[in-house]
Parts: sequence; C-alpha cells; structure tokens
Amino acid sequence: MNRHGFAASLGTMSETRLTLPHWDALADLDGDALPLLATALLIASDEYPQLDAARHERMLQAHVDHLRVEVDAISEWPLKVAAINHHLFNELGYSGNHDAYYDPRNSYLNEVLTRRLGNPISLALVQMEVSQRLGLPLEGISFPGHFLVRLPVEEGVLIMDPFNGGRPLSVDELRERARTNLGGETPDDEVLAQILDPAPHRAILIRMLRNLHGVYVEREEWDRAARSADRILKLAPDQADAVRDRGLAYLQLEHLAGARSDLQRYLKMEPQADDAMLIHERLVDIGGERAQLH
Repeated sequence: MNRHGFAASLGTMSETRLTLPHWDALADLDGDALPLLATALLIASDEYPQLDAARHERMLQAHVDHLRVEVDAISEWPLKVAAINHHLFNELGYSGNHDAYYDPRNSYLNEVLTRRLGNPISLALVQMEVSQRLGLPLEGISFPGHFLVRLPVEEGVLIMDPFNGGRPLSVDELRERARTNLGGETPDDEVLAQILDPAPHRAILIRMLRNLHGVYVEREEWDRAARSADRILKLAPDQADAVRDRGLAYLQLEHLAGARSDLQRYLKMEPQADDAMLIHERLVDIGGERAQLH
C-alpha cells in the first residue's frame, strides 16, 4: 500500500480501480495512512450514493498523464508546480466558486472534478493529488480563513492559493491574511511558521466536513448537518464540538434520545465550555434535567 492508502500499481486508466474505505475503519488509521482522495470521495458518496469512484479517479489521473512528460522535463520544483497550475487553472479551468461560495457542491470532490468549481480546500486536494503523483510533495495548510498549499523550495516554502488559480503568496500577504482572521493581531515569525505547518490528512478531511456542516446549518438542512457532524466523529470520535453539533442537529430533527445523549456527553467532555449553560438549558427543555454543570 502507498501513502494514499490504495494500490500503487494502477495499470492503464481503463484498469483503474479505487475502493472506498469503510467509515468505521477510519478512526484507527494513523496519520497519513488515512487515504485523502478515497475518503474525500467517501464523503461525497453520502450525498451521491451512485458515485463511481473509479470514474473520478480516472478523471484525476488523466490530468496527471497529460502533464507527465512536460513536468518530468523540468528540473526545478517551482517551475514544475507552475506548469501544473497552468494546466489545472488556466487550461482546464479549475477555479474558486466566488459567485456561490457556500454551494455544498464546492465541497464534494466528484462535483469539483466534474464542474471544475470548488472551494479552497477541495481545489487544494485536486492540486495536491495531481502534484504528488508527479513527484512533488505538495501539502495542505489549514490556514485561518482560506485553505492553502505549500511546496518546499531551496529558500524555504512556496505558499500558494488554490482558490485563486494557485497564485503564490508573499510573507507580507500571509501575515495580513492571518491578522484578519486572528482578531487583528499580526503573527510574528514563530507563530506564522506554526500556522504554515502542513495539515495531516485527518485535519483536512475534518475541515471539509466542518465546511459542509456550516453550509447545512445555514440552510437549516438538519439531516445533512447531523450527517456531517457524525462523519467527523467517524474520523475523530472524541471531537467534542462535533458531538455537540450532532446533538443540536438531532434536536432540530426531534430525535430527542439522540440529542439528549450527545448533549449530555458534550457537557461531560467540556464542562467549562463557553456554551455549557446554553447546552444545559437545551437539555432541561427536552427532559435531560440530570445533566450536571461543573
């Protein structure tokens, strides 16, 4: 098995097979053994149960096959990634969906590959997957605000914005973006370096699901909001916020037993949380008076 968690020897495109993992197996996988592409498509399969994972694998591999000769002929990594970005964002037309940023299709990888529209993290995943298959160690960054990608170079790291065509970002622009999303405080070199650390696969997938949860809460689509929180818990069973979020969605769906169980568990996990009193009041309303605040 390779670092993507599926067979490395794919053979010809017509022979490509991509098997989606099972949700119940994901929590026990360590680090980047968690397959990023396959799990992103697994997330999409909840909304699109007829999703053909192998078809979308072939679509992505076609980008790689088109680029391989050109990229292999280039020696410098920054120039290699520039060629990849030009093909993805200029020739193929992948772009950030600025006009409908909160369209849930922007988070579902099958839709992103088909429509070539996405949000920062889904576009980053396409950019990363193509680049890694071409030998470039492109990694994701859970940057405040918009997700970014990073490539090691001789001078340090090259940071790029996949939502805006893979545009490189200067240190000054990174500081300003971070300041805007960190309460107005400008990060020093040490803090900025920490922010720019690569994101593990699990963190990337959880962020995708959090985006979906937020979209569905805004739309008051509570079944999908509950599903998104539940899927986070399949990846990270002890995520207190996801326990609370699933409980609140269950409450909206009038699934009172599930709501009571999750909200009680949340208070046990986070008794000093800022919203503990509010959650306690919700429990009282649904007959969970035994919930205790500490």
